[in-house]
Formats: sequence, structure tokens, C-alpha cells
Amino acid sequence: MNRLEGCGAIVTGAASGIGRASAKLFAGEGARVICFDRAAEVEETAAQIEAAGGRAIAMTADASDEADVARAVDTAIREFGRLDAVYANAGISGGAAPGFFEAGAEDWMKILAVNLVGPFLAIKHAARVMVPAKRGSIVCTASVAGIRSGAGPGPYSASKAGVINLVSTAANFLYGTGVRVNAICPGIIETGMTRPIFERARERGTAHKIGQLNPLRRYGHPEEIAATALFLASDESSYVNGQAIAVDGGLSSSLPVVGRG
Repeated sequence: MNRLEGCGAIVTGAASGIGRASAKLFAGEGARVICFDRAAEVEETAAQIEAAGGRAIAMTADASDEADVARAVDTAIREFGRLDAVYANAGISGGAAPGFFEAGAEDWMKILAVNLVGPFLAIKHAARVMVPAKRGSIVCTASVAGIRSGAGPGPYSASKAGVINLVSTAANFLYGTGVRVNAICPGIIETGMTRPIFERARERGTAHKIGQLNPLRRYGHPEEIAATALFLASDESSYVNGQAIAVDGGLSSSLPVVGRG
């Protein structure tokens, strides 16, 4: 459908998982994409897009570094002449985090820098070019862990709750500009970040149980989140603003209950 035909876009966390799937989908829909990640595999994402006939620029950079984020925005304007969509997707789980009361300030700051400050920087620098153009869509990755407890470690969950508030706050700070800001709250998705969960489950022979608490009784795939990101980045969502959309198989639709079958 070429829903992003001629658009300039930035996708952070594009080296794998949701970010790679989104960058490839955006490009497949006509966008020229800056693939942004601190992992070297971001080069492979851009190469895959180019091999499929799209236009992509790989940028090895840190989503929590303001100079890097500003450089990405400036590169989009220089190379594409415009910036229509930014997907601030980069995030970290913090790995095998210590217990809630055992975690130190440094554990929190590391996660907040990428997961919350990173999206703020993406909004800040995207807005400086989108506001004069009176158009643009900024999408951020939050999580069902930011909606209520039980879906992730404390620092990670708090950072994602911050993203949910950030997009609603930013949407209102951008009142009247034509720039929209929204978030996606994924449930359990098989990505590089969640790989240890899936690997342990497969070793135990319990992979079929992953996602069993949601009404669809399955885990999700990066492409399913990418499809929502595309919707929010495109004009199809022109009246959606300041929202956090859960894409979680229905997990967040209910309080915990005993399985129904």
C-alpha cells in the first residue's frame, strides 16, 4: 500500500527484534529509514532493506546520548529532506537484575537512561524539525510491564510506566502543532531481549506455556508489534494521539485469574 511513501523515518533499536522488523516494514511501505542501534548488527538490518530495494542508513549510536539522537535527526533531514516518523524503540531489560531492594541507584539509572530518557530525547529532537513542518508521528515502545506489576523487574517496569506518561505529556506539550506522540505496550514477544526466557523454556520443554496467561494463549512476534508501529507512524492513525496501545494478546485486559481451559 506504500503507506509511508516518500517519508523519512528513524527507528532506534533496529539491530534486532521489534526494531529490525519495524525498520524493514517501514522501508517496505516506502519510507527511507535510518536504522539506529548501538549494536553492530544494525548494519545487517540496513543491508537487508537495501537488498530488498529500499533505502536505509545504518547508524551505530546510543539512544540515551543526546548528541547521537540529534545527529540522527540531522542526518534524516540532510539525506532525506524530511522526517515524518520516529520510532523510539530502543530498550534494555537490565538483564538478571538483583531483587527489588537489592538494586542500587546505578541499576536504575542505567535502565532509565535508555528506556525513558532515550524516548524523551527522540521526542525532543524530532519535534524541533516536525513542528515547523506541522506534521509528524513519534512512536515509543513502552510495555505491559508499565501498566501494572508482574510483567518485569522493578526498574524496567518503572521506566516503561514513565514512557506511558511521557507520550501523553508530550502530546499535550505539542498541542496544536500537528505532531502526534503515542506508545506501544508489547506483551511477551520473542526478541533478543527476551531470548533467555525462551531458551530456558525450550530447555525445560515448556516453551508452549509462554504467553499462556493471555486470552490468545500464545506469545507474540516482532512483526505484530511492527504492524502497530506502522499504523501509528502512518496517516491511518491521524486522530490517534497521546495513547498507549497494548499489543499483548489481551494480557492487560484482566486481573490475574485461574486459566479457563
